[in-house]
Amino acid sequence: MNPQPPASSMHQPSAPGVGGAWATFGRIVNLHTVAIVFYLALVFVVSRFAIVFNLEAFDEAWSSSFVYLRQTLISGFSVLLAIGLTEALLHGRQISTFAAMTTRVVAVASAAIAGALLRLLVFHGHFGTIQWSWFVPTVGIWLINGGFAHALFWFVRSENETRRQLELAARERDTLAARGVEARLSALQAQIEPHFLFNTLAHVQRLQETQPGRGREMLRSLIDYLRAALPSMRSSGSTLRRELDLARSFLTILQLRMGDRLAFDIRAAPDLLDLPVPPMVLPTLVENAVKHGLAPLTRGGRIAITAETNGDGRLTIEVADDGQGFTAASGSGVGLSNTRSRLAALFGELATLELRAGESAGVVARLVLPMPALQPDNHGSALA
Repeated sequence: MNPQPPASSMHQPSAPGVGGAWATFGRIVNLHTVAIVFYLALVFVVSRFAIVFNLEAFDEAWSSSFVYLRQTLISGFSVLLAIGLTEALLHGRQISTFAAMTTRVVAVASAAIAGALLRLLVFHGHFGTIQWSWFVPTVGIWLINGGFAHALFWFVRSENETRRQLELAARERDTLAARGVEARLSALQAQIEPHFLFNTLAHVQRLQETQPGRGREMLRSLIDYLRAALPSMRSSGSTLRRELDLARSFLTILQLRMGDRLAFDIRAAPDLLDLPVPPMVLPTLVENAVKHGLAPLTRGGRIAITAETNGDGRLTIEVADDGQGFTAASGSGVGLSNTRSRLAALFGELATLELRAGESAGVVARLVLPMPALQPDNHGSALA
């Protein structure tokens, strides 16, 4: 009853964790299989009663049918017990397929013979002279029945083992897929981090060359910012509160360089601040808006960040600027490309990132994320 791979000549033992020999015996000999044997014997009795039915000898036929039922149950239970003991004996043993099959055949044949002999002993008190015309057909019938039953048990065990192996393979595949996504996200994150940091450091270097005092002030602010931002960069998750704080810190640093040329506004409902969001996505959008929208203009401009829900179970974050609008590099930077890849890996088609022209000027980056249940984060800082 153990599954046997077609290409193997070895009988495969039951897999670890499925149960021991007694568990195997219990899966075969139990109330369900005992009931099946009983009803099978009852079918035999009813069939025999219908064949020999005679109204004049009804009482005698009915009485003999009960005797035949008890005799049939002896053979049936003998074969069932032999199948259970055989499978318990074979459990966990490494033997050839031929040896395992031979053991099963011998066990069923022995049980069929033992059952017939036991019937003689129970109802006659002795074996006496065996009537071969009865003995051989009786043994043959229960050899066939036992063979079919054993084949059925083997098929059920094979199906269950195959299903278990498929479920195990599916779990392993899901685990490998999850690890692949994690590795991919780590690689993408490794590209985003230096891209974000190097651009910020370039601003510090430029100020050091032109305005050393402001450069030192900006460097101190950058150190404070990195001290808070690096844990988020290395984390696989963050919250809207933390990402808005990082965006605020980043824009504050840029204000030291741009002065009145940069203004910003951040708006988000308090009940949304603890929603989980992927880390470093919002700062990347803010950096893109400053670099491609405001920095090239002499007048600078304004950046507005909003986070809201529209009742559709999704979180919408917009980063709008009133800068120079679309250019050849507006939506093709490394940061935006990697951000789109991260969103696809994390959420599939449930998340989107699109750029569109602002109503009067500039560009609006619109990020839409699936919104799970609120997960409070005690480490996020409150918005001012």
